[in-house]
Amino acid sequence: MQRHCTYSVSEVAATVGVHPNTVRLYEELSFISKPKRKSNGYRVYTDLHVGQLKFARLALRAEILQHGLRKQALACIKLSATKQFEKAIEATLCYEKLIESELSRARAAIPAVQSLLERDGNPDDRALTRKATATYLGVTIDTLRNWELNGLLKVKRKKNGYRLYDGEDLKRLTIIRTLRSANYSLMAILRLLNHLDEQSCDSLEEVLNTPSGAEDIISVCDRLLVSLEATKADIQQMRSLLSVLQTISEPSTETPEL
Repeated sequence: MQRHCTYSVSEVAATVGVHPNTVRLYEELSFISKPKRKSNGYRVYTDLHVGQLKFARLALRAEILQHGLRKQALACIKLSATKQFEKAIEATLCYEKLIESELSRARAAIPAVQSLLERDGNPDDRALTRKATATYLGVTIDTLRNWELNGLLKVKRKKNGYRLYDGEDLKRLTIIRTLRSANYSLMAILRLLNHLDEQSCDSLEEVLNTPSGAEDIISVCDRLLVSLEATKADIQQMRSLLSVLQTISEPSTETPEL
């Protein structure tokens, strides 16, 4: 970026690669600083606004919403918009740590599942009811029902119709719980379980993070590790961009509304 460049709304939109209405929307949302206006009322944008727009686009590109990640991304944007760049850098570092924590949780789930798969049988050979199984796993009955409705488990039944969960069921459910706790999607888990049922030798990580062509709708958690790594890379760009923004603007003491 160069100092002293000014842009119309259409020019700044073309520079960033968005529609002019997006520029206006970001201004309304306080994602960028308020531009000055000419005597005819037209807005005058500068390199500062170009950088703030790029920063906001990077921060919003992440689709991962759990554990306050989106809220932290918005905090970074608002601090950039009010030119509190030192605080924005601190907030971005905090955001990066949150992403790294999610990455660690997602990665740790894979060897945990591998360890479960390598166990022979289950220490509890009793057949449990749905309520007892929910208690054993530390989840709700509704959670169990949801997993079954999504095809993650086919439950055996007594003659009277009551569900029974045996050792293999408990092992499978423990795998599901482990992966759900790490925020893997039901689709990603189902994909893995289908591979295990087929005795496939593919890498667990590869299966969990590679949607098949048959999956019509793919969410960010269907390839969780890939999405988290991409977000971490975006945060690196955000930090670099903040350093540039610091050189073209004097910081403000205005407190943003988060």
